[in-house]
Amino acid sequence: MAHPLIPQIIELASPVAEDLGLEIVDVVFHTNHRPPVLRVDIRNPQQDTGLDDCERMSRALEATLDTADVIPDAYVLEVSSPGISRQLVADRDFISFKGFPAIVTLSEPYEGHTEWTGQLIKRDETAVFLNQKGRAIAIPRSLITRVQLDERH
Repeated sequence: MAHPLIPQIIELASPVAEDLGLEIVDVVFHTNHRPPVLRVDIRNPQQDTGLDDCERMSRALEATLDTADVIPDAYVLEVSSPGISRQLVADRDFISFKGFPAIVTLSEPYEGHTEWTGQLIKRDETAVFLNQKGRAIAIPRSLITRVQLDERH
């Protein structure tokens, strides 16, 4: 059951998020922790939600909650995104997730496969490179429709 303060917190947090170009995804108040933890999940509808979005929201929401004084006792505010995007798009994604298990989906077969799995090595202008049991596979970017983290491993 949701904590009785949740609707009031959402009412206060929504305009703060809106001003920052963000959306509230979820609010949970963990009163079983000492001190209690108020977790607010946000989303940036324009791009992947980043750490800077969480920091901006945390500072702005903390000031709003302190002013409104809706939570009488000490608590910890956690602002986070609902999870990293499983899909890898930007160059920084391919750098950040080097070595992670990935699934590469193709528009047409390459060497007999329309889907490749392996550890992500890198991406360059021409290909995405996967490590499959110690063997590097270069998959042409022109055939790739999607690269995502393989959460099965």
